[in-house]
Amino acid sequence: MPTDQVCLGRKRPLPSCPNPLFLQWLTELRDSAKEKGLKTQFVYQKAINSLKKYPLPLKNGKEAKILQNFGDGICKILDERLQKHYRENGPDAPVHLAPSCHWNNMASSKQMEESQKEPLGNFSEHTKLTQKEVRKEKGAKKKREYVPQKRSGGYAVLLTLYRHIQMPGSKGFMFRNELQTEAQPLCEKSFTVPDLGSKYTAWSSVSTLIQKELVKTHNPARYSLTDQGLSLAEKLDSEETGTLHEDVDSQDGQNVVDLTLEEEDEDEEKESWSSERPAVALPVNQARGLSSELDPMGKSQTSETGRTAMGWHLSPGSYDIVLCVDLCETTGGSSVRKQELVKELQRNSVTFDVRKLNVGDFLWVARERVTPVPGQLRPPVGKELVLDYIIERKRMDDLCGSIIDGRFREQKFRLKRCGLRKPIYLVEECGSAAAHLSIPESTLQQAIVNTQVVDGFFVKRVQDAKESAAYLTIMTRYLQKLYQNCTLFCRSRELEGDGEAESEKMVANLSCSLMAFTEFNYGAIKNKCQTVREVFARQLMQISGVSGDKAAAVLEHYSTVSSLLQAYDKCSSETEKEKLLSSVKYGKLKRNLGPALSRTIYQLYCTRGPLS
Repeated sequence: MPTDQVCLGRKRPLPSCPNPLFLQWLTELRDSAKEKGLKTQFVYQKAINSLKKYPLPLKNGKEAKILQNFGDGICKILDERLQKHYRENGPDAPVHLAPSCHWNNMASSKQMEESQKEPLGNFSEHTKLTQKEVRKEKGAKKKREYVPQKRSGGYAVLLTLYRHIQMPGSKGFMFRNELQTEAQPLCEKSFTVPDLGSKYTAWSSVSTLIQKELVKTHNPARYSLTDQGLSLAEKLDSEETGTLHEDVDSQDGQNVVDLTLEEEDEDEEKESWSSERPAVALPVNQARGLSSELDPMGKSQTSETGRTAMGWHLSPGSYDIVLCVDLCETTGGSSVRKQELVKELQRNSVTFDVRKLNVGDFLWVARERVTPVPGQLRPPVGKELVLDYIIERKRMDDLCGSIIDGRFREQKFRLKRCGLRKPIYLVEECGSAAAHLSIPESTLQQAIVNTQVVDGFFVKRVQDAKESAAYLTIMTRYLQKLYQNCTLFCRSRELEGDGEAESEKMVANLSCSLMAFTEFNYGAIKNKCQTVREVFARQLMQISGVSGDKAAAVLEHYSTVSSLLQAYDKCSSETEKEKLLSSVKYGKLKRNLGPALSRTIYQLYCTRGPLS
């Protein structure tokens, strides 16, 4: 019967995609872009999804243009790959079969021809066996293990984290700044500056490491290795160490540096080395870099700008003290008045740089001196460390406006938290202009006194922009003299110490620990992504009478709104809830928050209706 013949007919299994070669090439392009941290990986992924849905075979890349998400660029790449495929495998090479599947399909077709000769009774049994073989073949394909390319960003990050946890006394994780500093010698690309024509740096590959579950991050941002990342990093480190040993063995005797000194010179060399740099355990890559800075006799010939295991540093004479002026101080508003300040600085021969500052109006940086490279248009970008002095400039009319709209208190709070130990308020009296403002002059004078006495800022009063420029000139020359013989070390913002005494002591000892400008400016961004704790602090500071110190004191006991509400729920009576925060200590004098403010905060967070 015709129906029986149709039921007994054998249909050849169709491949999952009629264009496996194109699918394979697009997958390779996507994986390559993903490893480099390029956003074109998403374009390739969309093209792959469209290709999988298309049921007909394609002869060339040009025909694929009818599909969604296939543009001229992708079609051109497919045509180039196709021509290369024809050159390698001949003009009659199969296009709609993957190279690895070609011989398998030929073998399966022979099996099918033999199976047609078998009785029909064995048909169902043979079909089951074939399906099992197909399942086994599919199951046998294991996912390829991700291994970052040598000297790439991911490679450098894995090696650095692994070597850090091998050091005695390691805390098991690294902050972003110190991780970038330590990993830079192992990577060909920069972790902070993108390549020309690209917006991605070597740090972009960290997202891939997190996605592959090789690196885990914490809050606040700290990076450490997972168990899978630890095993991979151990393999990479053993390969790197083996390569280093081969390179050292292959060198000529005259170029090899023997770091093991003779006994009679050993004590003398140890003393000189300890006076120049702190004694630290150097990883293999740093020991190799160190050997290039030593002559065959073992005497140090370090460059002016060096690196230590704790981070890079600037030696005396290798940097200049430069005044940084906020962009808003030179543009917008009364341009004539703002240009007057710039002209006065130029007239006083002050070296300054106009840039965007996320906090403050003026600060000083120690900028590394760099020599131009022959053949390059611009000299290399020098490293910059921020000195511990920052200035907020206020005219009396600006001070009045900032008090009215709440910016005055917020700016003081951000200056305290910016990481620089010596904030300065520069107040321009502007003659009798204060008498014509919407706030009484006595209130403005009281605000200035509170800034100096209560907040601990140094307040400098001047009459006009000319005196402001004179003060900036004097400060610049004072700092140039103060730091002229100091060795400046780079420290992370997360590891910063508090107190002015520590800073003065370090300067007196001819060494100082400062933040990098890029990290400082990024940490001072006003509208960056905030944690729950930071949002809670901003909420508290909107309450009348809650200063930055008071908000910080509440956060020490209750870091989130949820924890505060849970504490309220545990109270047995309404009176106890109202007085929950009254005994919280704040400020240097450790005063109580008080029952009135405690009641206000309780009513704000626990009253369901409108506040009375």
